[in-house]
Amino acid sequence: YRDGHDVEKDEGKEMYHLELAAIGGHPEARYNLGCHEWNNDNIERAVKHWIIAAAQGHDGSIKALMYEFRRGFVSKDDLAAALRAHQAAVDATKSPQREAA
Repeated sequence: YRDGHDVEKDEGKEMYHLELAAIGGHPEARYNLGCHEWNNDNIERAVKHWIIAAAQGHDGSIKALMYEFRRGFVSKDDLAAALRAHQAAVDATKSPQREAA
């Protein structure tokens, strides 16, 4: 719905499906919701979405949080917590089988 490929562009439907995916635990959808909020100057809401996505292991969210930290919209404690949660999510996906593959 965002780009209008094979369907009519519809931002409302795009947001609806992004929200469903984010609620379902899809980190890229959560990150995209943050980007949408950021584009609409809702920085606090964007940061909340990015913190959740970072805790799910999304790398782009960490970059976005670092950017907003430098701009003063993310506290040092919030950034540190997001980095710890991100690392925990990444570590949780590691296994000897994956390392061998």
